[in-house]
Amino acid sequence: MPSVIVLDTLSKEGLDLLDAAPGITYEVRTGLKGEALRSALAEFDGAICRSGVKITAEALEGNRRLRAIVRAGVGTDNIDRAAATRAGVVVMNTPAGNTLSTAEHAITLMLALSRNIHPAYQGLIEGRWDRNKYMGTQVAGKTLGVVGLGRIGLAVAKRAQALEMRVLGYDPFLAKDKAKELGIEPYDTVDAMLPHVDYLTVHTPLTDETRNMIDLAQLDRLKPGARLINAARGGIFNEAALAAGLQSGKIAGVALDVFAEEPCTTSPLFGMPGVLCTPHLGASTEEAQTQVAVEAVNLLVDFLTTGQIKNAVNIASLDAKTLEQLRGYLDVAYRLGRFAAGLIPSGLKSCKILYRGEIASRDTKVLTSAFAAGLLQTALEEEANLVNASLLLEERGIAVSSEARTDMGAFRSSMGVEIAGAGGEKHRIAGTVFGHSMPRLIALDGYRLESYLDGWLLVFTHRDVPGIIGGVGTIFGQHQVNIAQMAVGRASDAPGGDAVGILNLDAEPPAAALDAVRALPAITSAVTIHLPKAGELPGWLQG
Repeated sequence: MPSVIVLDTLSKEGLDLLDAAPGITYEVRTGLKGEALRSALAEFDGAICRSGVKITAEALEGNRRLRAIVRAGVGTDNIDRAAATRAGVVVMNTPAGNTLSTAEHAITLMLALSRNIHPAYQGLIEGRWDRNKYMGTQVAGKTLGVVGLGRIGLAVAKRAQALEMRVLGYDPFLAKDKAKELGIEPYDTVDAMLPHVDYLTVHTPLTDETRNMIDLAQLDRLKPGARLINAARGGIFNEAALAAGLQSGKIAGVALDVFAEEPCTTSPLFGMPGVLCTPHLGASTEEAQTQVAVEAVNLLVDFLTTGQIKNAVNIASLDAKTLEQLRGYLDVAYRLGRFAAGLIPSGLKSCKILYRGEIASRDTKVLTSAFAAGLLQTALEEEANLVNASLLLEERGIAVSSEARTDMGAFRSSMGVEIAGAGGEKHRIAGTVFGHSMPRLIALDGYRLESYLDGWLLVFTHRDVPGIIGGVGTIFGQHQVNIAQMAVGRASDAPGGDAVGILNLDAEPPAAALDAVRALPAITSAVTIHLPKAGELPGWLQG
């Protein structure tokens, strides 16, 4: 008989469902950590948690019984997903349950900030009637910029439209046509959107790409008097930069529900005029907690009784034999997706995939899902994996098609991808596996080459003339950036035409180095792309 441990406080509705689940027993044990947690997890088949407990690699060490952990909420930062995968434990979450509550909180912060609700009430508490001191701002007719148009971002946009606001949006993986259909004016970059907004709200995960998305440089681009709201993840706004912007008068207000370090009881923002902060209350409503609890229980009961896996964030429903056979090409597909996202970081419209050679006779559908997971990896609040990636692309209006041909090209097996942007931009890339586990890029936009698919890459196009590599190398040497590998492809055997180069770098190049490379006379374009380290696999591919 399957048994479940509830590790954090769960709503009564969720516990009632566990009581009613036939053939399943459960116990509530909260506040566990250390050896007590490790021992308890070894006694049960499934676990439900919220954010209070930390399920670390040590907590899962030696566990041979636990089969699934469900997080009643979106974030799974408190669960070591890699350790869970290695232990054969499926990790699932409930991404939809707190959508409306979090969206409502973002709107609440915006309205309260606009009408000076907190300082006005504080004045009354202190015995003052400051009616003339707190002149507010009407949101109707104003422009709201929304960064991240997933479930929560779209819910915020819908509510802002009901308040008669003009809504602009940035999401690299929501097709422009889809955004326009929803009444949102799409932008290709956050920086391009900033000068046009009266309010800015963010709804993205915290990644290397989104950390300090709003910094001093971005404040300079904002319309004077803009107000900023973050109810997503701490660290997306640079809090020190926000304080400087308020002091200078560049921005009129800041509302935060999340912080770079939590719990947060001290901040340069606390107490400043024009600031409103709450202690991570976005999902703290009775309705949200009920919904995520009910969803979590249903996910776990379905898994323990029927084996169904839904909303998994760390593992795909593949048998061990198939996974081992495809692991090398799953890694290639995933890295090609990450590479493609770097080539067209926003406004992606479609992807066409060609499988050629021996790999064409395998399960290419799962390879397509791996590519989609890589494509979406840094763009979404929820984890993209083999289970959900294709659906997430479809929801964003991005068309994905594939073709399989068993005739071999230059390699026994290869995978080619053509990506197209809404503005007509197109790129073609192709990859293969050397040996059993060495992913390689073998073609880019018609140029044949061989490049490692790991770490920091500089991808640049140029005229095929002497001195290019020396010039780029000199610039990186001046900026203390080491070049680990180099690959060059050109249109023909004769020099003088167009060419492409890819450098593997040991570190991210500073902006000044990139600007210097782009300024070289023969360079026509240069971008950096960040891929996982060699041998580093996403959680759903480990094991």
